[in-house]
Amino acid sequence: MSASPLYSSFDFEGPVFRAHEGGKLGVHATQPLRDRDDLSLLYTPGVADVCRAIAEDASLSARYTARRNTVAVITDGTAVLGLGDIGPLAAMPVMEGKAILFKHFGDIDAVPVCMETGSIDELVDAIARIAPSYGGINLEDISAPRCFEIEAQLKERLDIPVFHDDQHGTAIVVLAGLINAAKVVDRALEDLRVVVSGAGAAGVAVTQLLQRAGVRDVVVCDSRGIISPSRSDLTGHKHRIAASTNPRGLSGQLAVALDGSDVYIGVSGGTVPESEVALMAENAIIFALANPDPEVHPDVAHRHAAVVATGRSDFPNQINNVLAFPGIFRGALDSGAAQITEAMKLAAAEAIAAMVPEPTAEEIVPSVFAPGVADTVAAAVARLA
Repeated sequence: MSASPLYSSFDFEGPVFRAHEGGKLGVHATQPLRDRDDLSLLYTPGVADVCRAIAEDASLSARYTARRNTVAVITDGTAVLGLGDIGPLAAMPVMEGKAILFKHFGDIDAVPVCMETGSIDELVDAIARIAPSYGGINLEDISAPRCFEIEAQLKERLDIPVFHDDQHGTAIVVLAGLINAAKVVDRALEDLRVVVSGAGAAGVAVTQLLQRAGVRDVVVCDSRGIISPSRSDLTGHKHRIAASTNPRGLSGQLAVALDGSDVYIGVSGGTVPESEVALMAENAIIFALANPDPEVHPDVAHRHAAVVATGRSDFPNQINNVLAFPGIFRGALDSGAAQITEAMKLAAAEAIAAMVPEPTAEEIVPSVFAPGVADTVAAAVARLA
């Protein structure tokens, strides 16, 4: 197609648009349909026997339908990548891409479900109503703080795994990377002073998982500075963060938190001035995970830190959720788990970290293409099901 003046900034003839033309997904049959006999088996009359059996025993649907190996990738398009609230239609290419990752890395059939946004109750009800078609629900790109309550209600209401990857996938891979980064600088997790910049979906989940792993000193910052009980502008989830973090009672801007800190984890975007990065302790660890522009550019980070990670694939140590979610769902589906528990998340992080037995400053997590990542994570999750 030729570009109109409205779309003059897009190269519709380039490789990106060509790769997406017609969508990135299709449907294939797992059984052959060659003749009348096949038709009678796969559809009527044979299918009626299977329907009646499942009606008598619902658990048989896991064996005699595709449900056991199918995950819904659900969004309302309110927090897509770094693009923000772009709506369900514009979110579809991302959800299709996510489905490809599920299939390639976990051999899981994933179906994009992009729905119009609404209230928390409306979204929960809509998702719960379509849940019988799926073995698991992967929530994606739903804005905070709504995403916390949506996930919590769905976990209470459904008997299949529900997982908000923006929260937990990020947190799992961050913890895996930090486990190995701490080894590189010869420090124990519980002794690290950690600053988490960002109190949205990822920041909250990272904070909580690090605490469960034994990190005792976590200071969380949002756009207005350090989150502490003394602030009068905190929303509900930030009140909960304030109650469990910042043990030294710091207040003020990010620079105050960074002064003497060992670890910076950026999940917020923006730019941290180099003068503030320089306040960190010796042998610091910097995870600047905003995409496409890290909060601290690696060139700057390397001047002040021993270990540097980003969310990008063109620098070492990519903190990429694809290291986690295919294996987590593979393990949960194979074991028949009704939920993905906190213990499973910890086990997944430890399994990912263990795939780099001798970590270095340039390699604290495995490549997303390293053989066996999803299988290793799946086994760790299944053991706890």
